[in-house]
Amino acid sequence: MVERPLLLLDVDGVLNPLGGKMRNFVTRECVVDGVPYRVHLSPAHGRKLLALAVETGAELVWATTWEHAANEWIGPCIGLPALPVIEMPALDRANQGEMFKTPHIAAYAGRRPFVWFDDLTWEADVEFLRLHPGVDEFLLVHVDPRCGLTDDDLDQARTWLSKRSG
Repeated sequence: MVERPLLLLDVDGVLNPLGGKMRNFVTRECVVDGVPYRVHLSPAHGRKLLALAVETGAELVWATTWEHAANEWIGPCIGLPALPVIEMPALDRANQGEMFKTPHIAAYAGRRPFVWFDDLTWEADVEFLRLHPGVDEFLLVHVDPRCGLTDDDLDQARTWLSKRSG
């Protein structure tokens, strides 16, 4: 049985642009672990991500420091169902230039192909994943944190997933 590819979602800088509220976004006040946050979210993101998942046969997964709180505060606001969560506990290993999330992504994805939408991925993350034993095909989509996830970002994922399945 072939496992479905993964669509890994960050929140801040991806679904919650750091440039402030944008047109057609709603503002939501959240409290996570006693800390208040104000997020700006677009309901269109939920529809577009669900459509991409259905079209490509991929599974949506939270890859965010919001962890399970994303299912409580973010998903319902943009129309996503509860999604699996990649937990991100502190790591003991030395940092080799990759973002702290990258080893968790590698461990979770394993040999499943994945697209990772994040605003903090760079060449060190690509190199870590490329050299990590057990990681197979992947695409990192670097999202501009000022404007968040765009149709171009989604099209990159769609094109990559379509090519690998066709």
